[in-house]
Amino acid sequence: MSHEAFLQQAIALAVENTKIGGGPFAAIICKDDKVIASSGNAVILNLDPTAHAEVLAIRNACQILQDFQLNDCVLYSSCEPCPMCLGAIYWARLKAVYFACNRADAAIAGFDDSFIYDEVPKKPEKRQIAMQQIALANSLHPFTAWQAEENKRLY
Repeated sequence: MSHEAFLQQAIALAVENTKIGGGPFAAIICKDDKVIASSGNAVILNLDPTAHAEVLAIRNACQILQDFQLNDCVLYSSCEPCPMCLGAIYWARLKAVYFACNRADAAIAGFDDSFIYDEVPKKPEKRQIAMQQIALANSLHPFTAWQAEENKRLY
């Protein structure tokens, strides 16, 4: 199938998702040109601000493949991924992402994430949500424990 055909599936899923009370977003993950996972946005349905379509599709694909990395997979999204989903995409190490609408289209529909893009490069203490590092004597203990662990799986 073509990228356009997979995007059409994502768009159709996003439209269907609105009919069940979900947000107007959907994502499909493919491996070897076959759909292995998909999801619509479930933020309101699940009362979970992280239940974006891309994140849920990534979670589903990881469970299906029994791996936390999706190196050989492609994500198709009805809309350009938000900053949170972008982070999940990079952590999952997807091979490629194709999207239909862009963030400006989403903003016109009432889903404006430009404030997050604006906040990310700021120093933590300058962000709108108060953030402050508190250095503790044992702050680095989790990292030193991780580094000392012989049977860890790097990611």
